[in-house]
Amino acid sequence: MTSILRRATVVALATAGLAGAFPALAAWPDKPVTLLVPFPPGGSTDTIARALAPKLQEKLGGNFIVDNKPGATGTIGAGIVKRAPADGYTLFVSSLGPFVIAPHLIKNVPYDAAKDFDLLTVAVQAPNVLVVPAASPHKSVADVLAQLKKTPGAMSFASSGNGSSDHLTVELFWQQTGTSGVHVPYKGGAPAISDLLGGQVDGSFQNINAVISHINAGKLRALAVTGDKRSTLLPQVPTLSEAGVKGADVYSWQAVAAPKGLPADIKAKLHAALVTALNDPSVKPKLVEQGFEIVANTPEQFAAFQAAEFARWKKVIEAGKITAD
Repeated sequence: MTSILRRATVVALATAGLAGAFPALAAWPDKPVTLLVPFPPGGSTDTIARALAPKLQEKLGGNFIVDNKPGATGTIGAGIVKRAPADGYTLFVSSLGPFVIAPHLIKNVPYDAAKDFDLLTVAVQAPNVLVVPAASPHKSVADVLAQLKKTPGAMSFASSGNGSSDHLTVELFWQQTGTSGVHVPYKGGAPAISDLLGGQVDGSFQNINAVISHINAGKLRALAVTGDKRSTLLPQVPTLSEAGVKGADVYSWQAVAAPKGLPADIKAKLHAALVTALNDPSVKPKLVEQGFEIVANTPEQFAAFQAAEFARWKKVIEAGKITAD
């Protein structure tokens, strides 16, 4: 055997041995992918995650599962995602809270919202809606403002908790109109809406998808939506801007991110699959019917949006001296 053939044989045997010792890496995903939701089951964020999971599985293969890790206004779940490997097997499906609100309210959150995540897309957004009980004497935003000015600090507004979108919306409303009321925080949207229906509180800025059924049933009266345009679900209801309150356009939103350092090819695949899932004819109409508007923007657009929202809510929180307590 010539030396060249001998060397070729040695290389071939070595290669075969290495192949046996180190099997070729399977294509991603070859194990379950977790969509971590930092809130309890049943809420808006959980709804979005559970709508996305089967479509991502259909598009990318593998197994996509939703895992709820609630606590500390979403920051516990955010911290878990930050510490997870950036390998595409852990995704973060969250509302705006952990991304742009909690860092201003809670000391020493276990992550840096601006640095610790690879942002994929803002999936959906939805306006809040100012609602009062059906028996309320208030028929318009003008009525509410008149009451707030007549008896400052007396009219009560329910929210799903300190630092929630509905809480900060009413704070912004007060700041923009030079009025004040009483904030009544609850542990979640369900008990807040229950007391609103019962007339124990005077009003609330609730996520539209959480109260649309009560509005349609005549149990709550919608006075205004907080979007920059009227909602297709409530076309007869004016925006706050139309009602004379400027600078209080607000959307709640849900987005998808991953631990920082996601491989570029996986990031591209995930983003494409998310956009396809959100616009799927079996998904989009159902979400729209609930009051969600599909956003499905790019990672770059998400980053710019997060920065703007981060600065905006920081200003509102500092002006209102709002705390998480």
